[in-house]
Amino acid sequence: MSVRELVVLGTASQVPTRQRNHNGYLLRWDGEGILFDPGEGTQRQMLRAGVAAHDLNRICVTHFHGDHSLGLAGVIQRINLDQVPHVVSAHYPRSGQRFFDRLRYATAYRETVRLTEAPVAADGTLAVTPSYTLEARRLSHPVESYGYRLIEPDGRRMLPDRLAAHGITGPDVGRIQREGRLGDVTLDQVSEVRRGQRFAFVMDTRLCDGVHALAEGCDLLVIESTFLDEDIELAVDHGHLTAGQAATVARDAGVRHLVLTHFSQRYSDPEEFERQARDTGFEGELTVAYDLQRVPLPKRR
Repeated sequence: MSVRELVVLGTASQVPTRQRNHNGYLLRWDGEGILFDPGEGTQRQMLRAGVAAHDLNRICVTHFHGDHSLGLAGVIQRINLDQVPHVVSAHYPRSGQRFFDRLRYATAYRETVRLTEAPVAADGTLAVTPSYTLEARRLSHPVESYGYRLIEPDGRRMLPDRLAAHGITGPDVGRIQREGRLGDVTLDQVSEVRRGQRFAFVMDTRLCDGVHALAEGCDLLVIESTFLDEDIELAVDHGHLTAGQAATVARDAGVRHLVLTHFSQRYSDPEEFERQARDTGFEGELTVAYDLQRVPLPKRR
């Protein structure tokens, strides 16, 4: 059975705390693992969360501030030390190529794994697989930053009552799924579109078109909420979102499950993030993330 879940490795903004490690998020999507924004300490957090280097197929970096990327050196070296048998792809802003190069080759090690560099230079599609399409959208931050979005292809849901009405049973069900027709009966007559699941990852940014585009219709949205609403001027100045802004985006985009993360060290009460998010009228599932938490994708619609 396929597994789709978010493994939260770290949730701190800029400065780690006793309770929060620097950023790090692993998305398990069927048989693949996509690691987002490995900050300092990610390799150890992976160990604590039961995530192996062999679980990684892609690394997606939103931008090159240290709390989102300093863990790259250790993660890349661990991939090579453990001799991961498959290709690992790395996506990151092309403008930060020099930072990626420095982190990739920060110290001496033996390269045993093919790491494919696939930097992002503009909005668009980064990869297409049978299980998902990976897209990027530009965000608004003092340094170039991109958010990421996974979209599963739409499928078909077979309708038992319509199958029965046309006398289609047993192996013929699979046949009409494969071939699209069985005699005079078409697939459209006995099934309906099953909307593919959608996931988005939005880190350091002000409100902008990219935020809304990434969030639209998501089943699971992971989004920064560095500040509380009373500090909105700080958020704008430093290129971040407040809890209320993040939840308003999710509300307007029809998000089913909202995950708030990337919290400033100035706040000690996580419940206040939840309260301010709910005050916007967001009615979906809401998680104020903590380290080593696992968040499953919602069940299909």
